[in-house]
Amino acid sequence: RTLRSCALAREAGASYRLGPELELPGYGCEDHFLESDTYRHCWESLAELLERGATDDLLCDFGMPVLHGGVRYNCRILCHN
Repeated sequence: RTLRSCALAREAGASYRLGPELELPGYGCEDHFLESDTYRHCWESLAELLERGATDDLLCDFGMPVLHGGVRYNCRILCHN
């Protein structure tokens, strides 16, 4: 769904694409925030989006959780080319 959204934005001539909060894991992941694989899967999903060209010539703003220094954050990830 996210990859298609990026493609549609690019086709429409957009230079910036904003995704919803917690787009990559799904908004209602609730207790899954306590599971480390949720974070790993989000990074894997982001890597796949980059590999498949989702951000080619398009600034993409993805929502996903990030675990840093043992603390969980609800973050925005901005990627371009």
